[in-house]
Amino acid sequence: MDDKCCEEFQTTVDECLIRHRSVLDVLTKYQEASARVNRAFAKAVTECGCVEIKAGRQQAPAETQYSDLKNFVSSHLSGEPCDHCKEVIVNELGRSLFYMAALCNLAGLDLGEVLRQEHRNITTLGIFHLS
Repeated sequence: MDDKCCEEFQTTVDECLIRHRSVLDVLTKYQEASARVNRAFAKAVTECGCVEIKAGRQQAPAETQYSDLKNFVSSHLSGEPCDHCKEVIVNELGRSLFYMAALCNLAGLDLGEVLRQEHRNITTLGIFHLS
């Protein structure tokens, strides 16, 4: 997202958020939106079947350097979301972003600055930014 896009998005969210302006409402709506993202992925696996989860213990050779570890770990996902599941996941992620922007608005934060700060943290810490 560029600065203008973040700013426009945050302004639009502020204009659209009318009923749930309490930070408690927004926090719980953000949590609910996050749960709906999880549910959308789960449904892609359990109902549609376009995505499979094949999970197991992450294994890498003992002599692997930390910087090379990402070459040996798996996402445990197999396949890609079909068009329908992708649409649902995108919609739920969008709703989650909506409430994230609403939290920024209520706290007087700039969503673009939040993204820039996190980007700086990631690029500064590099592989030591454990996520």
